[in-house]
Amino acid sequence: MAVFNLGSVNADLFYRLPHMPAPGETLAALSHDRGLGGKGANMSVAVARAGARAVHIGAVGPDGVWMRERLERYGVDVAHLALHEGPSGHAVIYLDPEGENSIVIFPGTNRQIAETDMTAALDAAQSGDIAVFQNETNLQRAFAETARAKGLTVAYAAAPFEAAAVQEVLDLLDLLVMNRIEAEQLQAATGLAPEKLPVRQVVITLGAEGCRWIDTVSGESRDFPAPKVQVVDTTGAGDTFTGYLMAGLDRGEDMATAITLAQRAAALKVTRAGTADAIPTRDEVLAAG
Repeated sequence: MAVFNLGSVNADLFYRLPHMPAPGETLAALSHDRGLGGKGANMSVAVARAGARAVHIGAVGPDGVWMRERLERYGVDVAHLALHEGPSGHAVIYLDPEGENSIVIFPGTNRQIAETDMTAALDAAQSGDIAVFQNETNLQRAFAETARAKGLTVAYAAAPFEAAAVQEVLDLLDLLVMNRIEAEQLQAATGLAPEKLPVRQVVITLGAEGCRWIDTVSGESRDFPAPKVQVVDTTGAGDTFTGYLMAGLDRGEDMATAITLAQRAAALKVTRAGTADAIPTRDEVLAAG
C-alpha cells in the first residue's frame, strides 16, 4: 500500500520576531533559519515518518535539488518529483514568541507540474492506495479524477483555503480535512454544514481543542481532545496531523485510531521549531505517550 501525494515543496525561510509587524512597521528579526517545507512536502515526510510509503508528485527548480535530496533522506519516494526550469517554491514565515505564525508563499515550480508526470506516477498506484492533495499546486481536479478512476481513496486537505477550489473537487472526495476557519468559510460559500457535505468522511481540526470527525453517511460525529503541550512553533502541525492520518488509514487502522496517533504527532511537532525537518517519527510519538 502507498500514499500518493500531489504536493508542494518549498524552502521555508523562518524569521522569529518580537511580535507580528503592524502595517508600515519595520522589525529586526531575532533569528533566521531555512528548512524544508511546503504543505505537500510536510505531509509526505509525515507519512514516511509514520511508517507508511509516501510517493511525492511535484516539481522543484534547480535551486531545489537540496529539497529533493532531503525528502529522499527522510524516506519519501521522489521518483516523480520533477526538476523544472525556474525558481522553486518558497515561504516566508514569521513567528511570534507564542509560536503563532504568519506566512507568505511564492508558488514557483509548484504550479508547473506536468499532467503527464502526474498520470505516470499514478500508473503505479493500486486500488486501495490513498491519493492526497492540497491547494499549493496545479492539477487538483485532474489528479482527483485520475485517482478516483483507479480506485484510490481520495483525500484533500483544503489549504490554503479557496472556496472555489474546494467546490471544484467535492464530488470526487472520500475524505476532506479542514481547520475550523476553513470549515466556516466553506459553509458560507456552499450553504452546507460539514455534516451535509457530499463527502463521506470530514475531519475538522480545532487547534488546541483537538479535532472533530464526522461520518456524513452514518451521521456519527466524535470530538477528540488534543494533548496539552508547550507550544514552540505551530507551523506544519496541520500537515503533520494529515500525513499521520493518511499513514494510519493506509495501514488499515480505523478512523479513531488513526486520528488519535495523528493528534499526538501534531502535538509533539509543535514543541519543536521548524516544519518538515521537525516532524517526529512514529517511534518518537509512541515514546512520548
